[in-house]
Amino acid sequence: MTLTLQYVIDALNVGGLYALMALGIGLIFGIMRLINFAHGEMVMVGGYAMLLLIDLPGPAVVGVSILAVVALALAIERLAFRPLRDAAPSTLLVASFALSYFLQNLSVLLFGARPKPFVFASALATDLQVGPVRIALLQLVSMGLTLAALAGLTVLLKRTSIGVQLRAASQDFRAARLCGVRANSVIAFAFAISGALAWIVSLIYSAQIGQLSPAMGVRPVVIGFVATILGGLGSLVGAVVGGFFVGALAVALEAGLSLELRPFKEAVLFALVFLVLLLRPQGLVAVRALRERV
Repeated sequence: MTLTLQYVIDALNVGGLYALMALGIGLIFGIMRLINFAHGEMVMVGGYAMLLLIDLPGPAVVGVSILAVVALALAIERLAFRPLRDAAPSTLLVASFALSYFLQNLSVLLFGARPKPFVFASALATDLQVGPVRIALLQLVSMGLTLAALAGLTVLLKRTSIGVQLRAASQDFRAARLCGVRANSVIAFAFAISGALAWIVSLIYSAQIGQLSPAMGVRPVVIGFVATILGGLGSLVGAVVGGFFVGALAVALEAGLSLELRPFKEAVLFALVFLVLLLRPQGLVAVRALRERV
C-alpha cells in the first residue's frame, strides 16, 4: 500500500511536469501546425534568468524571470515565425530547429558550456513524513504549481474572450479568422502562454536537477513532444493526458527495471510509447480532423 501511494505521488509529480511541457508545445501546434522545438530553450532561459537574479528577493526573481521568458516567447513569434507564417510546415520545422540551436549556442557564449549549480529556495529540499510516505516539499510545490497552471489555463480558455478565440483558432484557424478572430493577437497570446508554462517547467526542472546548462531544455522538449503525439496532436486535453501517461510509465520503469537496465529506461519508455501508437495511431485523445491552416 505504501509503495503504491509513493508510486502515485511520483507519477503525478513527473507526469505533471511532462503535461505542462506537452501543453506548451501542443498549444502552438494547435494554431500554427508548428512543433516549436525552441520551447526547450525557453525552459533554459528561465533557469538562467533566475540564476542572474538570485540575489534579489524571491518574488522579484519569480516575477522578472517570468517576464523574461514571456518576452522571449513573444520575440520568437514576432521575429522568427510571423514572417514565415505562410510558409510550408517543413520550413517552419527547420526554422524551429535553427532557432533552438542558435539559442543554445548563444547561451554557451554568454554563460559557458559547463553546467552551473543552481539552488533556489533551498527549503524545498526538505522531506516531509506523511504517514508511511516520505514526500519531498519540492514534489508538493511541483504538483501545486502544475494543478494551479492547469486550472488557470482551463478557466482562461473557457471563461475569457481571448480564451474562446484561442480555442476556436485551435479547432479551425481559417473559420476563426473569417469570424473576426485577429490572427496576430491570438498567436502572440498563445506564445505568451507557452512562455509562462515553460517558466513553470524551468523552475521545477532546475530545482530537481540542481544545475543549469545550455542543453538542459533538450530532454524535456523531446519528452514533451512524445507526450503531445501520444495524447493526440491538436488536442490540448490530449497533451495533458499524454504527459501524465508518459510520466506514469517513466516512474513505473524506474521502479520495475533492474539496476542493469535502468540506464536504458528512456529507450524502453519510447519503445512502449511506439507500441501504444501502433495500437492507437491517432493518439489517446482522438482529434476530429487536422486541417491545413492558412
